[in-house]
Amino acid sequence: MATTTTAVRTVTRPTYGLPFVITAASAGTIIEWYDFYLYATLTPFLAPIFFPSDNPTASALSAFAAYAAGFLVRPFGAVVFGALGDIIGRKYTFLVTITVMGIATVLVGLLPTYAQIGVIAPIILVVLRLAQGLALGGEYGGAAIYVAEHAPDNKRGLYTSWIQTTATLGFFLALAIILFFRLNMSAQDFASQGWRYPFWISAVLVVLALYIRIKLQETPLFARLKQAKQSVTGAGNWASEAFSGRKIGTILLVLIGLTAGQGVVWYQGQFQANFFMTTYLKLTFQQSYTIMLWAVALGTPFFLVFGWLSDKIGRKVIILAGCLIAAVTYLPIYHAMTDAANVKRDATGLITGADPNTPLLVALVWIQVIYVTMVYGPIAAFLVEYFREGALHLALDPVPLRERLVRRHAAAALHRARRRDLSGGQQVVRAIPDQLLRPAD
Repeated sequence: MATTTTAVRTVTRPTYGLPFVITAASAGTIIEWYDFYLYATLTPFLAPIFFPSDNPTASALSAFAAYAAGFLVRPFGAVVFGALGDIIGRKYTFLVTITVMGIATVLVGLLPTYAQIGVIAPIILVVLRLAQGLALGGEYGGAAIYVAEHAPDNKRGLYTSWIQTTATLGFFLALAIILFFRLNMSAQDFASQGWRYPFWISAVLVVLALYIRIKLQETPLFARLKQAKQSVTGAGNWASEAFSGRKIGTILLVLIGLTAGQGVVWYQGQFQANFFMTTYLKLTFQQSYTIMLWAVALGTPFFLVFGWLSDKIGRKVIILAGCLIAAVTYLPIYHAMTDAANVKRDATGLITGADPNTPLLVALVWIQVIYVTMVYGPIAAFLVEYFREGALHLALDPVPLRERLVRRHAAAALHRARRRDLSGGQQVVRAIPDQLLRPAD
């Protein structure tokens, strides 16, 4: 009886190495975080421009509400672009997310103020913030998956930790560029036009990132899934794969039990530290930005340290330790920051200025950045391993992808052999595509 074999096209091997993969994924994600955090960094400054009010507190709260809008839609961005990534591929989703983010950011820089077009200005601003949130929701997960699907299993924590540096580096870049313009322009010129320049710079950065990313190919593992017809093929298939069985409960458990705490540590240690120094302790923006830049620069390498360490001792223990230590020490740290600021008070006790001990404040903020690196450095690898490929870029199954594909092909070939009353041995092995059996690069 004639035997049959499964014909599978050969996966085109990329001509670049893993360093280029990490660089291309990280560079684009840094730019997206830069775009997203420009508004965040300038929120107190932009509040009266787009949300004027007789009550400065109400104005600031309205501006922060627009800032929060971008966060509220990030999960929806993860769903939308996660589906696209699992259906059409990582590379093309990459290009879409960075294009959406770049266009929205540049439009913020072109947006007329409330004084020019009235209430339409803040409405458009909120819409653009929503677009930014959607794009970032899809970008970060896609970048982490892209690197993870190229990385060997025993170095996944180290290699994906490069992606984890991007949010902090994007924040650093936003602070540095804003500081440059504010130091080189009068307060009046920056208020009238200068605040737009950092948003316009995004256009150049996005074009650069697009040029780099166009050179990327699809990830080898995703390409093998497509060849083996194991990837999702439509929205209905994807939704069923993503949310069937106990998956919703597991997603919520991870969202609330792990990423929520990580998010608190990230923003408390960086944005809240900056706002605390400028808003409460009354440091000047030059003083506060300088402290933040030094603390972030000195702390960022520890993303890689804890990513590497998570390959040795596990992800969860490092993440939970970072959350616990942060929760216990935040209160004394912020008391120490208040003391180090050497604040000046008026007759009523209100803080009116500060004469900060800059090295001490850098150290105190740096400690908080270290907490960020502990909880954030290993988390991409944790999520990639906790959820298997196939839904939300991921679905549950810690088994390595190559092993799953081999098992599925072997099982399918064995089933066909039995139906034809063939001996399963050599026939089964021959039916498994060679590129699935070769060891990881």
